[in-house]
Amino acid sequence: MRVLLSTYGTRGDVEPLVALAVRLRALGAAVRMCAPPDEEFAKRLAGIGVQLVPVGPPVRELMRGKTLPSAADLARYRNELVETQFGAFPGAFDGCDVVVAAGLAQVAARSVAEAAGIRYVYVSYAAVHLPSPHHAPPPRPGWPEPEAADNRTLWECDARNVDAQFGEALNRHRAALGLPLVNNVRDHILTDRPWLAADQVLGPWRETPGLDVVQTGAWTLPDERPLPADLAGFLDAGSPPVYVGFGSMSPAEGIGGMAVDAIRAQGHRVLVSRGWADLDLLDDGDDCFAIGEANHQNLFRRVAAVVHHGGAGTTLTAARAGVPQVVIPLQLSDNPYWASRVAALDLGAALDAPAATAESLGVALKTALSPETRARAKSLGARLRTDGAEVAAHRLLDESR
Repeated sequence: MRVLLSTYGTRGDVEPLVALAVRLRALGAAVRMCAPPDEEFAKRLAGIGVQLVPVGPPVRELMRGKTLPSAADLARYRNELVETQFGAFPGAFDGCDVVVAAGLAQVAARSVAEAAGIRYVYVSYAAVHLPSPHHAPPPRPGWPEPEAADNRTLWECDARNVDAQFGEALNRHRAALGLPLVNNVRDHILTDRPWLAADQVLGPWRETPGLDVVQTGAWTLPDERPLPADLAGFLDAGSPPVYVGFGSMSPAEGIGGMAVDAIRAQGHRVLVSRGWADLDLLDDGDDCFAIGEANHQNLFRRVAAVVHHGGAGTTLTAARAGVPQVVIPLQLSDNPYWASRVAALDLGAALDAPAATAESLGVALKTALSPETRARAKSLGARLRTDGAEVAAHRLLDESR
């Protein structure tokens, strides 16, 4: 069996497919992956023996700024990515038996697979990306924000926004491939049987008419890497610190420093992850330590709480470690959704980033670090499964034979 995996995004978009690739290869499947050409992704895939087919510009450059590009720049960027996909995907898909596409940005994947007679599976990493009356669509930067109050109308507006962005280009390429035109781009990409690679406890799917969602559990791998010696030394030198990190994202101006101050004000040590934003939040105090890349599965078991942006991977890893969380979500993608799940499950607190203050951060930290919250976080962590990628790999191969 030959499997093509495809996504475009940050590490949080790539890593779940890495986990699936490892499980597929263990079952004897041949795997290649379309992903951004960033050096870290190339090294990651080379390390597991998977061929990278680079598609699109490096994503790290897009995320480097303090703010996202303008609406016009984002529209141009998205259109260029669609053209790039239709140029690169036919060769990448050649000889494959099934294509797994992750994320709405995979506009060309289903059409190219359809033209080649290849099975197509769409996967989302969070329930909020799939249309349902139980939740509103996620924030989509650069597109008009609808003013409707009910979720059904919001999803209808969302479909129109996707059509406005991608409809002309998609149907132009489909016509060139001899394929029928589509009148709802978003639902065409998602299909009526999407897969959901999210934990059933942390991010469950609620039954919705018209969608037969296959929830496999989150796609992750165990990480056995030791912590760097200097980090281990800092952890050993005192009480468990509070971790602050925003992954591939740049936090709102001042949020990182405010978080460090709030943590210190309550007498806790601080561990700052520089991330893609290369956060510089340190002074000469010996109660604060900065890190680069580290094994979060190992690290989070040794911290008092995790302050983060609401990425799916960070939320899941902290939850599995059984530690409380304070989520300060960017208004982007699934970040607000995961913040709401942390709050709903009483695993800590969620803040509105633009309105966050030193006082509200202090209150959130007190909530997260209370004995009651810590007990709930520990209890829930024991209920989360770790076999999602294995479940998905078996299912994919069984259904594709």
